[in-house]
Amino acid sequence: MTVRVKGFWSKSIIVITACIYVQTQAIALNVARSDILLHIVSQCVDPSKENYCSNCMLPRRDSSCGVFECEKTNEVWALNSKYATIRDIKMCGCPTDFVHGLAMPREVVTGVEDLNRQEDIWQFAWDTAIERIESESVALAVNPKSQRTQNQLHIHLVRLDKNARANFLQHSPLYVNNLEQVWALAEKDANAKGINDYGVLVAQQSPGKYLIITTPTSPEAAFTQWTCN
Repeated sequence: MTVRVKGFWSKSIIVITACIYVQTQAIALNVARSDILLHIVSQCVDPSKENYCSNCMLPRRDSSCGVFECEKTNEVWALNSKYATIRDIKMCGCPTDFVHGLAMPREVVTGVEDLNRQEDIWQFAWDTAIERIESESVALAVNPKSQRTQNQLHIHLVRLDKNARANFLQHSPLYVNNLEQVWALAEKDANAKGINDYGVLVAQQSPGKYLIITTPTSPEAAFTQWTCN
């Protein structure tokens, strides 16, 4: 790979060239750095797609493309016709108990500001997260438009950090019994707070009850164990 794609967090919008060796043939793909996640979710989560190994720059580790290194592959945790959850590349090289996943739409949805966002992605993300993280520790986080590097909606599936709950009340959380209106409630709350560009955090308040926090800063950075370094 001519450019090492690490973490998806560089803010430069440039075009990178990834060279993938499938059997003995080198294949070059041009993907904008800010579109890496869109490329993965549209081209790389389903290995049954025609010419999969040729059209995917980060193939599934369990595919037949012959690529196995963590940083050059993706790992699918959950998949249906609308959404996919994959391992974040930030897990590469980390201890086995560190968890960081990304839940994404399989169609183009840019982020929290996109009116095509769907409410059911939250339950999809939660159901995937609790398979790997204790429910009381699960954090689902979406960063504001100004503090993200990818132009495909992605919900971070991570653990709350040890100080997160002590800081929740400072952000006037909302409390709900289900995850059916997270986007709608977060938008209403952000408008009431006068926040035009906001991130969203979802966590469990108690069994069967959730809290929603909107913040102008990154909830991933503020409340979660997003990296093992």
